Amino acid sequence: MAGGDPSQERNSLIEVGTSSLSTLARLPWGSRSLSESSTDQEIGTKDPPMRLQLFEFEACPFCRRVREAITELDLSVEVFPCPKGSLRHREMVREMGGKEQFPFLVDPNTGISMYESGEIVKYLFKQYGQGRSPSVGLLESTLFTGWVPTILRAGRGMTLWERARQEPPPKKLEVFSYENNAYARIVREALCELELPYILQNVGEGSSRSKLLLETSGSKEVPFLIDPNTGTQMGDYKKILSYLFQTYATVEL
Repeated sequence: MAGGDPSQERNSLIEVGTSSLSTLARLPWGSRSLSESSTDQEIGTKDPPMRLQLFEFEACPFCRRVREAITELDLSVEVFPCPKGSLRHREMVREMGGKEQFPFLVDPNTGISMYESGEIVKYLFKQYGQGRSPSVGLLESTLFTGWVPTILRAGRGMTLWERARQEPPPKKLEVFSYENNAYARIVREALCELELPYILQNVGEGSSRSKLLLETSGSKEVPFLIDPNTGTQMGDYKKILSYLFQTYATVEL
């Protein structure tokens, strides 16, 4: 898979099959909001005044650990994909943090910026977890099965596509997703390969944001893409893939 052009038609059986196996490998992490178990949804985790900023790339197991935690915390964050060969976002991380290492979190609400996935997860739960802790095994399991999706997906979401536009769109795209959804994973890989920054609206099981998704799309199915630059709104991972690669490619030579 990774050796071919990601914009070309794909074998959907292989795509969905390997992504579904990746989901199985990471069960139960990154599929639900921990606020689901609360008897009073009002005490569920709420988004901070300013969105957190996460610099990462989809294929990285340690970035995956942080994204799983963000799903559990039901947070909306700004994602800045940093694929290998990144033209913009890796340089931003070097300027802000002093080194090119991922994941890298910036919290404009507290002025904190930090590397190291384990420390980021602990920080997020301490700051935004309302006294909750990560689900059992989330931190420890990364070393055992966190790499499985990277292997099964053969490097998808790792490298900048050679025909990706060099300049980002004026407005960030918006994606309703949750970390361990097989179809959403395929779309996030494409966003990474195109180095497109986006707002990640987490809608894991029990999410307080599910109502917003239903009102916006008429369904609770993910992924769902909103592109304010073109006015496009769509579901169905195949349609989203086609749209992204057609809209955000350079002119073919």
